[in-house]
Amino acid sequence: MNLKDAKILLTGGSSGLGKAMAEVLTEAGAKVLITGRNADKVSKVAKEIGCLALAFDVADYDVLASKAAEAVEQLGGIDVLINNAGIGEFPALGEIKLEHFERVFSINVFGLTLLTQEILPHFKKQGSGHIINIASTAALKGFARGSIYSASKFALRSLTQCWQAELRPLNIRVLQVNPSEVPTAFNNPDREEKAIEDHKLTPTEIAYSIKSVLEMDDRGMIPELSVWATNPWAAQ
Repeated sequence: MNLKDAKILLTGGSSGLGKAMAEVLTEAGAKVLITGRNADKVSKVAKEIGCLALAFDVADYDVLASKAAEAVEQLGGIDVLINNAGIGEFPALGEIKLEHFERVFSINVFGLTLLTQEILPHFKKQGSGHIINIASTAALKGFARGSIYSASKFALRSLTQCWQAELRPLNIRVLQVNPSEVPTAFNNPDREEKAIEDHKLTPTEIAYSIKSVLEMDDRGMIPELSVWATNPWAAQ
């Protein structure tokens, strides 16, 4: 697709990977609307980037229909939904509580799906659309203390594949991107961005990966893309 004037809704866009995606896509000429739970932060970041902002919590299911409609109205339509909002909790087996699953799945799986359903009628009506699910390499392989987070991303991978089967005949592309470890504010209690590490990925690599899969001619699609640091052990 041509990103010039493309209308993009990006959840979790006020920091980390989402902020970098918003910057790169806005620079490419797209009209981007970012979301986040903190209204002041989302508004401030959007002003810095030169994009639109809308504050809401993806896990607040009761507002998703109205917020989706408001986002589409602000954008003047919609071409791309990037499901980037997500959280993680990392208890070891023996420490897991039901509320760990409830908190993580409420955003990473349930809210993501319900928001996508609110956008889907717009894609069906215009006969095209792009859904990009930001998962993780944790969607490919589990790890110690990853029971909750990895399970949510495995679930997202399954959702992505099911939606691909349903929506490809409607010219709606569903893509999944799996970043490896990227130092960001993700899972940081104070929500401050972590320092960039020389040999690990930065949010920029993921942002340009998103840009690349979107810019591919719509007659083709990349169903899943994993992005790994070349040599993350070099600094150890």
